[in-house]
Amino acid sequence: MSHVHYHAVDVDGFKVFYREAGRVDAPVLLLLHGFPTSSHMFRDLIPLLSGRFRLIAPDLPGFGQSDMPPREKFEYSFERMTDVIDRFTEVLGLDRFALYVFDYGAPTGFRIATRHPERITAIVSQNGNAYEEGLSDGWNPIRAYWKDPSKANREALRSMLAPETTYFQYTHGVVDPSSVSPDGYTLDDHYLARPGADEIQLDLFGDYKSNIALYPEFQAYFRTHRPRFLAIWGKNDPFFLPPGAEAFKRDMPDAQVRFVDSGHFALETHAKEIAEAIAAFLAD
Repeated sequence: MSHVHYHAVDVDGFKVFYREAGRVDAPVLLLLHGFPTSSHMFRDLIPLLSGRFRLIAPDLPGFGQSDMPPREKFEYSFERMTDVIDRFTEVLGLDRFALYVFDYGAPTGFRIATRHPERITAIVSQNGNAYEEGLSDGWNPIRAYWKDPSKANREALRSMLAPETTYFQYTHGVVDPSSVSPDGYTLDDHYLARPGADEIQLDLFGDYKSNIALYPEFQAYFRTHRPRFLAIWGKNDPFFLPPGAEAFKRDMPDAQVRFVDSGHFALETHAKEIAEAIAAFLAD
């Protein structure tokens, strides 16, 4: 286990914060977080894998410690976030790496993979979706906003930014909620409470439909390039259902699919099991 280091790098005028651990000459694993969290979600996983890999976990634009410019100066879309993280990998000189994708990190990582298939050595998806059947009814309020981006439908999504919703995301489907540290969801609520953060997150809810539109492209990438693939999901996720994990095998018959008895933020309760699965998968 090596020490974790905390850095910020300039990416074409945009500050990207990231955590890094492991030898610089070790195989690279790029960790991409989701909503509403940051690279902090990997705080337990990184030490468990740092003896074998070089782990790099950036905060997405508008999240965590990375820059959060006002909406008038930065388009908060998944394509634009991918542009920044894609360039981030180039600024750091990462020409070959494996991906760990979760939630929002999945469409970001899959976009990078479709742009640069030659750079991707393997993909680990932890509750990171790419199939319609993976979307639960929990998406219905957001789907309504996609169909009719009215002010009323946008306002209806504001409850998804509330502290009780963050707590729900962390604890739903967890056998013992008292095993979930409050550090994660409390920090997320801090970031969500920053001035302007609410409108940025509502913009991203609206733009998530662009990810659904790209599912056929992601799936074509899976079929064509057949990356080494591990889906390891919290089986009780209220947003991304187990059929979404199983669906990867449709396009990649050799994909490994595993479930842990947890919810959306499976690392909060099963970091050790997930780390062991990743180490065995990438050692094959």
